[in-house]
Amino acid sequence: MEKLRIAITADTYPFASDITNLVRAPFTARGLVDVIHELGALPIVLPDVPGANGKDYAELFDGLIIPGGPDVDPTFFGEEPKWKIGSTNYKRDIFEKEIFQAFYDAGKPIFGICRGCQFINIMMGGTVYQDLVSENPKATIRHAQGTNGSYPTHHIQVEKDSALYQSLGDTAFVNSRHHQAVKSVGQGLKVTATAPDGVVECVESSQNDQIVAVQWHPENMWQEHPEMKKLFADFVNRVKSYKEK
Repeated sequence: MEKLRIAITADTYPFASDITNLVRAPFTARGLVDVIHELGALPIVLPDVPGANGKDYAELFDGLIIPGGPDVDPTFFGEEPKWKIGSTNYKRDIFEKEIFQAFYDAGKPIFGICRGCQFINIMMGGTVYQDLVSENPKATIRHAQGTNGSYPTHHIQVEKDSALYQSLGDTAFVNSRHHQAVKSVGQGLKVTATAPDGVVECVESSQNDQIVAVQWHPENMWQEHPEMKKLFADFVNRVKSYKEK
């Protein structure tokens, strides 16, 4: 049986390597590559390239993962950068916008992680807090955790009528490494999980299961928390179901 091909957009390492002395090397989290491989699919990491045609990629791959990384350039959601915004990668934003739109138009399953959740929300017409702590006084939980990044640090509540509920049940214990978060929700999306302080932890397509996007990092947790592996297994199953249509 032909393996499913899962596209994973890359982040960019901005510094010189001690070995190659090259800068701007594309990379993604090893745990993300490993879990897709373990589930029997082919993980393919996509570096950003100028002038990309998203349809070329959507024709080659069965599903798309947009993982974590730097802040999204605020001009993509109609704002100027505020002084507490972090680093951005405008070239990645342009590339991912083209890729996301092509997969979305093709109806192919899309999974977002952390920055990916925020980026997808923006592409659907929503906005994010450029800096959650300074812009949302109701955000009382520490969302940029101080402990090891793979450790869970706070709970989330999951809506029953959601794909996430099928994966995790009504609550989950998650890690948290972000200073931005969904503010206004994009069109065609619904919030399906929140932290105890109300911060959005998951958005999904409101009419189908094409998009599931979480605010935490399950790719760093699944090795010790099997329920997080189920998130990826359910995504791969959605990809399989789409391909079999």
